[in-house]
Amino acid sequence: MSKEYFKNLQDLLHIEREEDLQSYLKLTQNTSAADRRALGLTWYPIAIRNTEMGKGDYLTVELERTTHQDLSHQFRFGSSVVLFSNHDPKTDQVEGIISHQSANKVKVSLRIDELPDWARDGKLGLDLLFDNNSYDEMQQALKQATNLTEDAAENKLIKVIASGEKPSFQHTEKFILPNGLNESQQLAVSKIVSADHLAIIHGPPGTGKTTTIVQAIKSLIKHRDQKILVVAPSNTAVDLLTEKLAIEGLNVIRIGNPARVSEKLLSATLDHQMADHQEMKTIKTLKKQASEYKNMAHKYKRSFGKAERDQRKALFDEAHKIGKEIEKTESYIMDHLFNKAQVITATLVGANHYTVRQLKYHTVVIDEAGQALEPACWIPILKAQKLILAGDHFQLPPTIKSTEAAKKGLSNTLLEKLVNLHPESVVLLNEQYRMNKNIMGYSSKVFYEDKLIAHASVAEQLLFKDDEPLNFIDTAGCSFDEKLDGTSTTNPEEAAFLIRHLHQLVTRLQMDFSLEYFPTIAIISPYKQQVQILKALMLEDDLLLKHQNKIAVNTIDSFQGQERDVVYISLTRSNSEGNIGFLSDTRRMNVAMTRARKKLVVIGDSSTLSKAKFYADFIGYAEKLNTYHSAWEYIDT
Repeated sequence: MSKEYFKNLQDLLHIEREEDLQSYLKLTQNTSAADRRALGLTWYPIAIRNTEMGKGDYLTVELERTTHQDLSHQFRFGSSVVLFSNHDPKTDQVEGIISHQSANKVKVSLRIDELPDWARDGKLGLDLLFDNNSYDEMQQALKQATNLTEDAAENKLIKVIASGEKPSFQHTEKFILPNGLNESQQLAVSKIVSADHLAIIHGPPGTGKTTTIVQAIKSLIKHRDQKILVVAPSNTAVDLLTEKLAIEGLNVIRIGNPARVSEKLLSATLDHQMADHQEMKTIKTLKKQASEYKNMAHKYKRSFGKAERDQRKALFDEAHKIGKEIEKTESYIMDHLFNKAQVITATLVGANHYTVRQLKYHTVVIDEAGQALEPACWIPILKAQKLILAGDHFQLPPTIKSTEAAKKGLSNTLLEKLVNLHPESVVLLNEQYRMNKNIMGYSSKVFYEDKLIAHASVAEQLLFKDDEPLNFIDTAGCSFDEKLDGTSTTNPEEAAFLIRHLHQLVTRLQMDFSLEYFPTIAIISPYKQQVQILKALMLEDDLLLKHQNKIAVNTIDSFQGQERDVVYISLTRSNSEGNIGFLSDTRRMNVAMTRARKKLVVIGDSSTLSKAKFYADFIGYAEKLNTYHSAWEYIDT
């Protein structure tokens, strides 16, 4: 059974890779550097700020983008890139891997031992290449898992995951649970410590999933003295856990460089810990020597006679020998650091970075598992005997490029599969610390079997006395018709109405709050173009501009994991056919509705929306609370 399981995953990953590659080629083929720059795939122009010896004979080059620094980009630690010159981008190019990225600088490990002549003149740029590395790592992990299933002493964890074998739990001595956790969080920590193979934390919005994971990791180390690998699909999630684990005093090493910058995070990185190691003095001396040999070698041009060429070669050989010595010393330092570390943190693919590829762990923790592609999860799983999954399969799913692969099962995450397959391994965190109970109520009923409880500290919280924490404002009959804008949908009248309504609310809030303590506000729409319209309208409103540092306007996906005091949702769809497009992805709406702490305002057309049960029931829920309003109540007649 297990063999077919992995064969199916490999086939789905192949379909996804092909689709992703075609999308990338479509975006990048026959496009100018300026076009690619706008897409976040190119830095151009760039300047070389520094060069130094990297791993082996590779050259590490520090590059900085000198213009267009405000443009967002997709360059990340571990990305494959190509350095090129504008003289002849087709021939003047060299490939490399990003070994560090922060703000407008990157360090790139190039597969050469000296910079080519073309890098010294003309304008240089850096292109992001297609991410073959991630797909290769995933395919490799699936192949390895297939081979392990053929082994007579088949890995028990693989059997639990891929063959449905039942996980077991230790009935060990009672251990002391961490203080300050609620009942369901304590239950989750207990489950994690006693599990032999599998435990799952199902963490709905605001239920303290991160706190629970951190306390569970502390308990595993305290009671079992285990080495633990903690991974997540996004750098943001890895950073958050790394920081919290470091604050708790654990010896943690972050593989890759953090997206965010904080003292705790930076001191947890491998680079930082290596720099602090006593043996680094030796490495610095050796690097200086190697650099001197290379500089001497560069004085001999290749076109000189045999004696000069021999001399040049001898100098490079000497530098190469020192390079081997540096590598040996660096390996020694890394081994020393990893032996002492209690926790290693990385992204899913980063778990196989060359610095940690050979490491094995007792336990692997995958956070945000509801957003992780299953093939990527197998990279860390194969390094451990026990798996802890944490996440919520009723929030945002992973991004999948291929509709075919998604339909055939790639969109079905490992978290979803295992929650259904092994309910005995699952603990639902049921007490939430974010939302007023009326904001929480609908999500709890639809997604969490009505099991969520609002903690006393938030259950009754309001923006101001007698405010309604939840509103549905119905635009039916207002002729706020949707419009097609490229591949996106917009509703300009609904957007204008939302901004007017928010203007009134902000006017009321100014009576109670100073600028400094003003409530935070999110304006969310599932449609990108509607977000653009809302942003433009907000910039035209002087009152809202005054509070713009407290107001964020964006799509649902960008608010995953965040919260605000007030959330406005523009549902956008309004048509006579009752078409709601991807509003039918109710998990996305669950994310949108559960970002709000004190007030949630949902604006939409009931005649279009009520054709779908989820929205019809939500409107009914608002009516029961007596917080359903018609837009006509707010429109001047």
